[in-house]
Amino acid sequence: MEEKTFLVAFFLSTLLFPLAFSTSNDGLVRIGLKKIKYDQNNRLAARLESKEADALWASIRKYNFRGDLGASEDTDIVALKNYMDAQYFGEIGVGTPPQKFTVIFDTGSSNLWVPSAKCYFSVPCLFHSKYKSSQSSTYKKNGTSAAIHYGTGAISGFFSQDNVKVGDLVVKNQEFIEATREPSVTFLVAKFDGILGLGFREISVGNAVPVWYNMVKQGLVKEPVFSFWLNRNKEEEKGGEIVFGGVDPKYFRGKHTYVPVTQKGYWQFDMGDVLIDGQATGYCDGGCSAIADSGTSLLAGPTVFSKRRILFFVPIIQLVFPTIDIESQNVTYSLVHV
Repeated sequence: MEEKTFLVAFFLSTLLFPLAFSTSNDGLVRIGLKKIKYDQNNRLAARLESKEADALWASIRKYNFRGDLGASEDTDIVALKNYMDAQYFGEIGVGTPPQKFTVIFDTGSSNLWVPSAKCYFSVPCLFHSKYKSSQSSTYKKNGTSAAIHYGTGAISGFFSQDNVKVGDLVVKNQEFIEATREPSVTFLVAKFDGILGLGFREISVGNAVPVWYNMVKQGLVKEPVFSFWLNRNKEEEKGGEIVFGGVDPKYFRGKHTYVPVTQKGYWQFDMGDVLIDGQATGYCDGGCSAIADSGTSLLAGPTVFSKRRILFFVPIIQLVFPTIDIESQNVTYSLVHV
């Protein structure tokens, strides 16, 4: 791991795997990620949509963990949030010829959606690219209704089927959602058009096959692996890279630690203690579960650990608070502000 970069690799040994932008002779497919800093509109949206407590509870609603953590009335939760974090997104194409969209690559969801040309009454659709099925020779009608609820927003629309171009790869006959309603300030000020989910099919709305499943099934990637490199250097324009089919050796040192996925759906794994500025907290004496979610910027946990089983949201974006160390598989990972 380099001082100003943070690499997260996701490995799947029991299923299929993944996606990406340019292809090189090493067999890896790369997508360059653009990084957009929060501007005044983003900060306004944050104030309107997700004040500190509201943002945290929205994330809990996203993961449906209220039963594990307790209701808000009897659970005190501290959210660590940085409004100066960035949005990381890349470009894909939908249809033939490809219609370009910028998307967030989100390990916390499993569906692909983009705004539809049939999105007539939602203001966010006016400011983003829209999919026009009539302009694609490979479009196939589905029409089944669909809705997705995220931490700070929701979309609804209907399923369609078409080819999806990710980097130099073309995933054929991919199910995706044409969003016809985006009733959220979040999507109004977002720099991205849609979301490409990298979670498991178990949490896919409509049981749609995720894009990365089809990449593996159609033999488009070298290995069932995808990886992120997020550039945390604020002075550099390049936001990072997502690689499908392996890991780019330019962006890490040493060896990777493999952590088993404990429950397919989200990228959930077991973890040990949490240390703050090097001091053990004892939060996870009875064991904890964690989720690696590239689509959220929260690190959260109850302040009063009355239950043995706790769940943490682990961001893969920069933090601004004291150094936090997380133990897993006898390895300590430091989340450090740069």
